[in-house]
Amino acid sequence: MRGRRTRPGRASARPRDRNPPPCAGVRNESHAEPNHGGPNHDRGITISHPSAFDLPAPSIDTLDHLSLFLDLDGTLFELIDHPEEVIADERLRSLLTRLSTRLDGRLAVVSGRSIAQIDAILGPIAQDLAVSGSHGSEHRWRGVAAHPVRPKGLDEAAADFRAFAGQHEGVIVEDKSYGVALHFRMAPQIEAEATALATRLANDLGLHYQPGKMMTELRMPGGDKGKAVRTLMSRAPMAGTSPWFLGDDETDEAAFLAAQALGGVGVIVGDRRPTAAQYKLANPRAVHAWLEDLL
Repeated sequence: MRGRRTRPGRASARPRDRNPPPCAGVRNESHAEPNHGGPNHDRGITISHPSAFDLPAPSIDTLDHLSLFLDLDGTLFELIDHPEEVIADERLRSLLTRLSTRLDGRLAVVSGRSIAQIDAILGPIAQDLAVSGSHGSEHRWRGVAAHPVRPKGLDEAAADFRAFAGQHEGVIVEDKSYGVALHFRMAPQIEAEATALATRLANDLGLHYQPGKMMTELRMPGGDKGKAVRTLMSRAPMAGTSPWFLGDDETDEAAFLAAQALGGVGVIVGDRRPTAAQYKLANPRAVHAWLEDLL
């Protein structure tokens, strides 16, 4: 950072055995646990100690060659019981505006939410960002949008989800442009039933089954957040820069791997493990503080 600002208690970067890109101005003080193999070894995933790879702020030189990708739920926003109530306040909108300016437009939001939902959550600033919604199935940047055809099976899946929710108090159905989600955060005891229903519908209707944090989702096949990163990174001004992706759940793993393949960094938010990410931040509040440090 300018003059390398630090905050009390900020940990030094501790890269893992896969040698993530170094952050200039940050001294390595220890080594992460080695990957001893196991069922996740072939996928490049290492089960790491929770404190093994705290994320430092990048140097000015690194920041000038960095493209930043942010997930929404669980990353910019805390997970809540009613996902339809998530909304960005003025402070977050201002932060995103300033980040976009600082990065010369190399700021993207990549979410399982639809672009329509992202617009409603973020407000006018969403029009100025690169946006990929519905797990990489739809994109918009600089006024140009790409939208696929909605699978017919989603309407049937949504009807079955609503019938299921009507029989279980606290279960919420979230309709998306290219998916439908069943949230059971307020009814965790029905997780097995919800998962069985979603799995059966995915097989019957040719949809992609996507597990999540206290939810299950059916969406159109063929997309993921890794595809979103590769698509946006193929275009100016992101092309040729280093992608840094911040996300919190299983759907973000493909984006972590895509970012690393392009010479960048994956950052897990929260304590979910195992993960392909090289670094971590504790929670959305820590994400906001780290983003402020970039300015």
